[in-house]
Amino acid sequence: MRIPARMCSISWIPIGAPEGALKRGFDFKFTHYDGPPPDTVNGVDDLERLRDDDAFRFANALSAWIDVEDGEIVGAGYADESGLIMGSTRIRVIPIGATFRAISLPTLQAEPTVTPSMATFIQTVGGRTGVPLPRPVPHPPYVQWLAPVVWTTLSLTIHTDGSTAVDLNGASTFPRHWVYGADGDLLLKSGVTDQKTWVSHSFGDRTPWGEQNSPAVVAASVTEHERRLSEEILQPGRNPEIRRLPEGAIVTEQGEPGEELFLLLDGILSVDVDGQQVGEVGPGAILGERALLEHGVRTSTLTAVTPVRLAVADAQTIDLTKLHKVADLHRRESEIRI
Repeated sequence: MRIPARMCSISWIPIGAPEGALKRGFDFKFTHYDGPPPDTVNGVDDLERLRDDDAFRFANALSAWIDVEDGEIVGAGYADESGLIMGSTRIRVIPIGATFRAISLPTLQAEPTVTPSMATFIQTVGGRTGVPLPRPVPHPPYVQWLAPVVWTTLSLTIHTDGSTAVDLNGASTFPRHWVYGADGDLLLKSGVTDQKTWVSHSFGDRTPWGEQNSPAVVAASVTEHERRLSEEILQPGRNPEIRRLPEGAIVTEQGEPGEELFLLLDGILSVDVDGQQVGEVGPGAILGERALLEHGVRTSTLTAVTPVRLAVADAQTIDLTKLHKVADLHRRESEIRI
């Protein structure tokens, strides 16, 4: 009996992620930010449709199979559709525009690790935009013309009972990477983007096609209510304040008054209640809603585990029905009381 399974990652550039000269290209609308990808991606057809809509930078589609006889694995391999799905970069220079095809790198597929009861497949895909990015770098030859390399390394484990496990083993530090499981649902997100490291180091031997991979800081996916509210906060015309804080910074302190609502755009925050850590949250989390809805007092302390970027929302523009749903969910989850 053959048991197939799949997973994928989507790499995209959210609003507020680029910095410096790269950000100016977005500010002047020479190119565009990407909207958040969908909550569910059902296979290669969905990925190709999103690519044709210019909705992401590239995708890693990992598909594999195992053959099982008498309860044990007798064969395993990658499916033909497994590999890279690369988008394009559209540049607008008034009054004309141009589309630059990205440069794909060879797909790297590790030999499956097989036991009688499970098989693990590891695949790396990536490439670079076709738009040049001249810049000084701290390694020979000290100047680079081509854009840095982006990549993800995915791991898919298939068990003989048909269950699966997925992971993001490594990724470039820019842009954002979202990971979808075998059922197509969003499961994981890269927790931190670091454009400076990406621009300075992601070329040559400092990539999986040379000698190095970069471990990914991974955060669990947020709830549907938080995703819907984050889309409202970031919709065109809102222009929320973007606040950058270093590792160790205190975002909110339990017992202190507070009137700001936060959307965590990048990084990891520790959640502490009464001096005890009750959890960590990653990109997409809505923070500070209970102080707005209840008594104006923070119910937890939020500390930056990594450098973070936060969108500070105007509470007057927020749909209170959606905000109440987020608050109700946080009350039920004892590890996240904010």
